[in-house]
Amino acid sequence: MSKLTHIDETGRARMVDVSDKAVTTREAVAEGFLRMAPDTLALALSGEGRKGDVRAVAEIAGVMAAKKTSDLIPMCHPLPISKAEVRVEPGDGGLSVTARVKTTGQTGVEMEALTACSVALLTLYDMLKAAEKGMVIEAVRLVSKTGGKSGDFSLP
Repeated sequence: MSKLTHIDETGRARMVDVSDKAVTTREAVAEGFLRMAPDTLALALSGEGRKGDVRAVAEIAGVMAAKKTSDLIPMCHPLPISKAEVRVEPGDGGLSVTARVKTTGQTGVEMEALTACSVALLTLYDMLKAAEKGMVIEAVRLVSKTGGKSGDFSLP
C-alpha cells in the first residue's frame, strides 16, 4: 500500500508541501449520474420547471464549486483554475454530469473535478426534488487525470 500523503509520520493530518514539485499542466475529468423517473427527466429537459433551466443552473453551480474546493476539502490547496467546464446531458434513466477542470501548477485538480461533478448533481437534485424525492445520485468517479509526478490515469 502507498503511503498516505496527507498523514505525517506521527499519524497527524497535514497539507502536503508541494513547493518542490514541478509546475505542469494538469487536467482531471469526473463524472456522475442522477437516476430519476421518466416524468422527472422530461421535466428537467423541458427547461420549463418552476425553477427554470435546471441543467444550466447545475452547470454553473459545478463551475463555482470547482473554484471553492479548497474551502470545502481541508487539505486541498487553493489552485489557479484555468478551465472549469461542467456538462449535464440526458442519459438512460436520468442525467449524466461530466466535469473537466484544468490548471498549470504544482498539484492536480482531481478534487476540483469531483467536487464540481458532485455539486452539479446535488444542484440537480435540489431543483428537481419537488417532482421526485427518490432520485439517486450514483457513480461519481474520476474518469481521467493528466500531468504531475504520478503520471496519467484513465479508467479502463
